[in-house]
Amino acid sequence: MIIVVFNQKGGVGKSTISTNLAAQSAKLGHKTLLVDLDAQGNSTHYVGFNASEQSLTVADMFKQVVGIFRTAKKPNAFVHATPYENLFVMPSSPALAEVERELESRYKIFKLKDALKELKDEFDNIFIDTPPNFNFYSKAALIAADGFCVPFDCDDFSAQAIERLLENAMELKEDHNPELRLLGIVVNQFNSQAKLPRELIETLKQQDLPVLESYISATVKVKESHSKRMPLPFYLPKHKVTNQIAALFEELNASKTLR
Repeated sequence: MIIVVFNQKGGVGKSTISTNLAAQSAKLGHKTLLVDLDAQGNSTHYVGFNASEQSLTVADMFKQVVGIFRTAKKPNAFVHATPYENLFVMPSSPALAEVERELESRYKIFKLKDALKELKDEFDNIFIDTPPNFNFYSKAALIAADGFCVPFDCDDFSAQAIERLLENAMELKEDHNPELRLLGIVVNQFNSQAKLPRELIETLKQQDLPVLESYISATVKVKESHSKRMPLPFYLPKHKVTNQIAALFEELNASKTLR
């Protein structure tokens, strides 16, 4: 299954959630690919991948689409092993920002879908981390995906942005990917002792939005795992948040929500 972690707002935990879901998948024995479409490269860093000048990135894959490479390479040429068994990455690069305008002007929005269609036979699960806006790469990811989930960080601004976000995603579904499924809203940075998060979550539920049951708690251990470059399933396999990630992984796989 190809799952996109998407939100137009920054700082809601897209990279953390997509990387930890991919790590959980890999730890369960599934051959898993993490595609990092954010030019900041946080997911690439998080999985411990150290790029060299010779490392082919997702930006290089897009560059060959617009003819910068004379000889096109197969999509698996841009996939690299990580230090973790069963976990592979198609790494990000700052060059994503440079090539975006040309990709958009030449309407290459379906090229990611074509590449992942080839890779789908090689991998059990593919997770895509997206940039914090509704740009070419986010759209390409949603077109390529089977489903998407939306991180929600229990903030009033995030709650206000969800309606517009879903409108954009569902318009793209209607025009370009009728099979796209909204798998659910992922509650992140949840503090069970605070009143506001519970109120905001209840408001989403009252709007008939599919809030997933597996909330991800706020904890400093997530930041520790970032600095160690070890996703939680490998860094702290018995931690409460690792268990929440595992439950979220199972819930996403079982989700039948359609919007």
